[in-house]
Amino acid sequence: MAYDPAVLDHIFWQALTGPHACYASGSGAARRYVEGFSPIIAFADPAQPDFDGLREVCKAGEHFYCDSWQGPAPDGWQIEVESSMFRMVWEGVCPATDTAPQAIRLTAEHAAQAVALAQLCKPGPFGLRTIELGEYWGIFEDGQLIAMAGERLRAPGLCEISGVCTHPSAQGRGLAPALIRKVLRQQILRGDTPFLHVMHDNPAHQLYLRMGFRDYRQTVVRVLARTAAA
Repeated sequence: MAYDPAVLDHIFWQALTGPHACYASGSGAARRYVEGFSPIIAFADPAQPDFDGLREVCKAGEHFYCDSWQGPAPDGWQIEVESSMFRMVWEGVCPATDTAPQAIRLTAEHAAQAVALAQLCKPGPFGLRTIELGEYWGIFEDGQLIAMAGERLRAPGLCEISGVCTHPSAQGRGLAPALIRKVLRQQILRGDTPFLHVMHDNPAHQLYLRMGFRDYRQTVVRVLARTAAA
């Protein structure tokens, strides 16, 4: 499983201008996922963010996550949250078998349930069409989605595990680790290196370390609001 660290260092930009360019809008040195997907923006150079490249594609009232960028917000933008997260890379052993054979591949018919679970569990930016970015898998009970995990960012040799959620009523049953191992096994068998993001204060960070992920880097993450029309 080989990958370029320079790509992983700027994975949001690499995804939005590479495999996910068809889901992106923006110009110059700035991109965003189009409305309906995960509300994320990225810059070619976070040290010199090209907000002009987002002028025509971001509406007043929209909120976005942004990785690595620091500094004051330009006119028409407001920083609502500033925190940090770990970018973690898999260094464990590939699971020998499917650890969640009962999981169902999520499709458009499951999108509303996936969004509802994400809003409840808050795994990170998630939109109605996020499940189109990769393979998302869910576990259902009595027709209700109680756990899910899937794939979001992609770049050559790399694939992100994202959207990891377990309904509060189903926690403590090992559903999230089983789904994560299911997803990363598929990625490894394809020749990709799995990676993920987790907020610095999320207890799941310790779980991921025990599973076989390692901290690659800690980075600033912000939630920005567009406060003025383009």
